[in-house]
Amino acid sequence: MVRSTRKIIEKEENRHLSTPGGGSEQAPIVFFDGVCNLCSGAVQFILKHEKEHRLFFAPLQGETFRKIHEQQKTEFPDSIVLYQAGALYVESGAVLRIARHLTGFWRLLSYPAWAIPPFIRDALYRFIARNRYRWFGKKETCFLPTPELRSRFLE
Repeated sequence: MVRSTRKIIEKEENRHLSTPGGGSEQAPIVFFDGVCNLCSGAVQFILKHEKEHRLFFAPLQGETFRKIHEQQKTEFPDSIVLYQAGALYVESGAVLRIARHLTGFWRLLSYPAWAIPPFIRDALYRFIARNRYRWFGKKETCFLPTPELRSRFLE
């Protein structure tokens, strides 16, 4: 698995997504394991607690992630990945950056969590990621958003 402390610079043909507010800044994308119950639950949690609607979502199994990742010479991440400002963030680094987009307690909790050394945060993340199918199960197909949330998903 790729280390979260390593920022992978992506030079993706200057692709900019329209944000729901109508701006043209590059929108952050949360990539997730579409068949993982824990990951799908995490996406639903993010959707509930991210009120500004700046994050977009796509499965790791999809074409959007394949296009971004194919230019990288790195290992394929197998759980939540954040693509923001031209960089891919994985493991605890992705989770903490995503938490900055959430409201209230969850956003506040992310700031002191950065004080925990990355090797500890990432070890905990990898432990949960390794066991997520056993503990939370797996779906046969990718998570499908409701019609109201469809605009937040790229595929």
